Amino acid sequence: MTARAELAVIGGSGLYALLDDATEHEMDTPYGPPSDPITVATVGDRTVAFLPRHGRDHRFPPHKIPYRANLWALRALGVRQILAPCAVGGLRPELGPGSFVIPDQLVDRTTSRVQTYYDEGAVHVNFADPYCPVGRATLHNATKTNQITPTDGGAMVVIEGPRFSTRAESRWFTSIGGAVVNMTGYPEAVLARELALCYTTIALVTDLDAGVEGDHGVTQEEVFRVFGENTEKLRGVLMDALKTIPLDRDCPCGHALDGLKLPIELP
Repeated sequence: MTARAELAVIGGSGLYALLDDATEHEMDTPYGPPSDPITVATVGDRTVAFLPRHGRDHRFPPHKIPYRANLWALRALGVRQILAPCAVGGLRPELGPGSFVIPDQLVDRTTSRVQTYYDEGAVHVNFADPYCPVGRATLHNATKTNQITPTDGGAMVVIEGPRFSTRAESRWFTSIGGAVVNMTGYPEAVLARELALCYTTIALVTDLDAGVEGDHGVTQEEVFRVFGENTEKLRGVLMDALKTIPLDRDCPCGHALDGLKLPIELP
């Protein structure tokens, strides 16, 4: 019998060994298999699933991640609340490498990704506030516990990738109110909403984006290096958040599908 989990972490670069003593579970979904087998372990008194977003060998580039399979598989395990750490570029000079941001908004600039489960029928979910307010508050408290002062709020601009932004694009993202830029936060967030899941992200800034300052562009080497230098800090925040996030959901996320006629049966 497949294990059950209450909470989940979808991890990105450098977080492939988040949970100790975990059991591994092969999953399949109507949208194919997820990025990798899902590992399940106990954190405090909670059962937590971990899914490496890109696969453990980093084989999926941002635009090829099986987002629909990933979210579906986690819900099928019983997960209702997801923490989704990610690496981002800073779009403001004060958001330099090593900064942490807990976004409250999202701007979708992707172009080719399947972004819904509902290909038939008129199903329109509320996405005005993409992230769970309870999850955001929990992460904020966890950063304080770990002596980290995050930027609370800000819009995460999600680009198609896999290339980084041009200077002109970067400056434009800043001009429209972007705080950070990323390649994986969408459609992950909206698919979670379409499954009535709580979804919250914490963003680790690994670089200043190309148009912010300096005479060099962003490099993959720089991103991986800074993420690696801050992995233990991020791990501490996530572990504290997993132990303290309320399991009884008192937020709008679980009611996202109320009153809607769905063309598919949810797991």
